[in-house]
Amino acid sequence: MHAYRTHTCGELRKSDVGKIVRLSGWVHRARDHGGLLFIDLRDHYGLTQCVIEPDSPAFAAASEARSEWVLTLTGPVVARTGDTVNADLPTGEIEIRIDQVEIQNRAAELPLPIFGDLEYPEETRLRYRFLDLRRERLHRNIMLRAKVVQSVRRRMVDQGFTEFQTPILTASSPEGARDFLVPSRIHPGKFYALPQAPQQFKQLIMVAGFDRYFQIAPCFRDEDGRADRSPGEFYQLDFEMSFVTQDDVFNAIEPVLHGLFTEFAGNRKVSALPFPRIPYSESMLLYGSDKPDLRNPILIAEVKDIFNREDVSFKAFKGKDAVRAIPAPGAAGQPRSWFDKMNEWARGEGAAGLGYIVFEEENGALTGKGPIAKFLSSEALQQLATRTAAKAGDAVFFAADKEARAATLAGQARLKIGNELNLTRKDVFEFCWIVDFPMYEWNEDDKKIDFSHNPFSMPNFDHEKFLALEGSDKDTILGIKAFQYDIVCNGVELSSGAIRNHKPDIMLKAFEIAGYAREETERRFGGMLNAFRYGAPPHGGSAPGIDRMVMLLADEPNIREVTMFPMNQKAEDLLMGAPSEVSAKQLKELNIRIVAPEK
Repeated sequence: MHAYRTHTCGELRKSDVGKIVRLSGWVHRARDHGGLLFIDLRDHYGLTQCVIEPDSPAFAAASEARSEWVLTLTGPVVARTGDTVNADLPTGEIEIRIDQVEIQNRAAELPLPIFGDLEYPEETRLRYRFLDLRRERLHRNIMLRAKVVQSVRRRMVDQGFTEFQTPILTASSPEGARDFLVPSRIHPGKFYALPQAPQQFKQLIMVAGFDRYFQIAPCFRDEDGRADRSPGEFYQLDFEMSFVTQDDVFNAIEPVLHGLFTEFAGNRKVSALPFPRIPYSESMLLYGSDKPDLRNPILIAEVKDIFNREDVSFKAFKGKDAVRAIPAPGAAGQPRSWFDKMNEWARGEGAAGLGYIVFEEENGALTGKGPIAKFLSSEALQQLATRTAAKAGDAVFFAADKEARAATLAGQARLKIGNELNLTRKDVFEFCWIVDFPMYEWNEDDKKIDFSHNPFSMPNFDHEKFLALEGSDKDTILGIKAFQYDIVCNGVELSSGAIRNHKPDIMLKAFEIAGYAREETERRFGGMLNAFRYGAPPHGGSAPGIDRMVMLLADEPNIREVTMFPMNQKAEDLLMGAPSEVSAKQLKELNIRIVAPEK
């Protein structure tokens, strides 16, 4: 018999009754029932109930056992009878009669219990992550993550992609966040950077003549943590393709994502192929966001023209850049306090408030109530109802401001209303592509043109005319769209992607428009530009985030619940004690001196 186990703790069934078996694992729970001692033994695979009687020679050793002690138990498999069967447990029809007990290791008093699902402070959970990972929910999430990665790899290979690894030590590059820098011992005063993404390398792979690349890529960004973003590092399904249009990229990756989510969705549905494609401007208008949650049926409408009518006397909205109307279907039945809370919520978001109209029906005609309704003529009220698809029993809220601020507030109100009125479906994964992002945007603070999304994208604009653009062509420049796209699921951005700018003259011009001198662009991206001068194919790709996909599939609100060893929001690894100080000898080898920050 094996020294530790003949079976796992999740393996035995009724067909094994009569066998002499050996199990090893952790004491999940020990219970004394009138002399009979029950031990629930747990390992990676499951849990088996074991029982020992007081007259057994092994009883003394078994009775010592406490939670999370590591034991090896040997004995026959017996069938449970009657109401002792546990239908919720795969091994619930059997138990082990313990003949032998071997204590492999004792456990100190636990800082957090493994049995049960009580909430514990994040600091405790991260400091004792090895214990936290034994808990059922987190253990299940990490196994889900592993299965997702396996499935992704298989599906990408089936789509004709080949996995390559790109360098971890590379040059610093402006990717939108701060780099993690690594000092060079051999080259004093110089630094490597950990890659924020394999962006340039994967494009160089295309230039090198490989056709369809992918990897489960680690990415490193020195940025603050959020619920959907880990500080420090994260993983993405990075892929790139040569000789492709935007549609080719979509057609290649959609089956991978659809198949992946269908595989792990459980009882939830996944939106049908092909995924909807929503232009950026339309998304900002209808959903108030470039990552819309399509589970929510509410559509926002622009109604500025209605409030500018002569028969509308509500002066607060007249002359506003944007007036967005957010329908609230069925909200007429809500108490006045609900509307007041919505208004207070809007003020908490920095807005002046959130006006509203409640639609009713009197003598067959649509009428309006609320603080704004009396300022609208019946014709304007009807036009508003038509524009927002509102009917009697519905309400409509309003956000009026500069266009960007009105869109943002309307988008947040849409989500809040959808959740509070139970309109947002919970049983579906709704995917969409956001396309036609603007290539540039106006930076009001610096009074200059900036890239709006991805600086390596190909502009969707006549190339000869693009090269001829001057600084005075501001309106034309701000109207240029790019071959950029985001994939969104349930309001979570999974990735950004683009058809890349593979022509050196177009790339230099694109950066010049954004204020980069040609010399600076050559210095920062010289490796890629030089490669493009030797015959670069048209290419494009994207990089859906592994962490975020697992977070959605596990139905977890925080990315740390699907990451094995995450940092806290201060970018600290409480388990290993990182970041940590290093010795004077190490600093000397790297030619580095620590300068304390000024207090």
